Formats: sequence, C-alpha cells, structure tokens
Amino acid sequence: MRGRRLPSPRGPRGGAAEPLDAAALRDAALRLLARREYGRAEIAQRLRARGGQPDDIAATLDALAADGYLSDERFADMLVQSRSGRFSTRAIAHELKERGVASDAAQAALERRGPTDDLAEAHALWERRFGAAPRDERDKARQVRFLMSRGFGMGIALRVLKLVAAAALAGSEDDAGDEA
Repeated sequence: MRGRRLPSPRGPRGGAAEPLDAAALRDAALRLLARREYGRAEIAQRLRARGGQPDDIAATLDALAADGYLSDERFADMLVQSRSGRFSTRAIAHELKERGVASDAAQAALERRGPTDDLAEAHALWERRFGAAPRDERDKARQVRFLMSRGFGMGIALRVLKLVAAAALAGSEDDAGDEA
C-alpha cells in the first residue's frame, strides 16, 4: 500500500492526542530523562505537549523526584558546568531562569561554581576565540559583539579589548627595543 500515511500521533484530525495515563506519563518521562537531565518545568512542558493532564503530570513528576530521577538541583549543576567558560555568569543565570529552574536551585548551582571574575573569564574566552588584537574598527565591533552575545556587558568587552591593545602595544615596543 504505497502512499498510505501513518496515523498522526496527534489524533485523526490533527488535534490533541488522547490523554496519557499515569503509566504512560512515567514511561515518557523516563525515556526523556534517559537521554539527559531536565528541569521540572521543562519536562512538564514536554509531557503536556504529549497529551498529559496537569494533575497527572504533577503527580508523576513528584514521584520521579522522590525516586531521585528528577532533580532541579542536578539539572542546574549540569547546565552551569556545561556553560562555564563559554558564557558569563549573568547569561547562565538567565538561561536557568528561562528553563524554569527554581531560583534557589539556580542560585545554589551558581554559588557551587565559585567566585568568578567576569573580566578574566571574558579575556580567556576572547583569547580562545580570537587570540589577536582587532585589525580595524570592523574587527573590533565583531569581537565586542561576540563577547556581548556570550552575556558579557559592553564595559567588560571594551575593557578586554583595551587590555589586548595595551598588551599588543607593549609587545611591539619590546620587539622594537630588541632590534636596537
């Protein structure tokens, strides 16, 4: 039977699928959690999209949390760990909030990361990405935009480039002194 379509998971007319029972919700949640960590809000959203009822979803997530399968703290730690060194603390905190992680869990994960120096982090990120002072204003703007896209403020980005320019100037003076 060539050309025949399979039934849609959303139902025969494209509407919402039939509500999932508690066992099906638990299975769906465990399949998601087997791939990677999720925050409670994120997995609840995915289960709602699959047709779960809010009361059933809450009960399922409570049971998974009690069994240790679901943890906002663990998810926050994973996210902070994976974003550290590539994004500013401000950007990481914003992403945690966007993903619906409880503010106390997000704050605890950021504190476990330890104190950070935004200027040093931005400079290290700039060094890995560019490694050479900007050649012109266009290149400088590109480098500032990159640092700002990673969550660093304009002031931090400009200070990084100022440090880089000072280091490049000091390096060129040393080279000139060596030749004389």
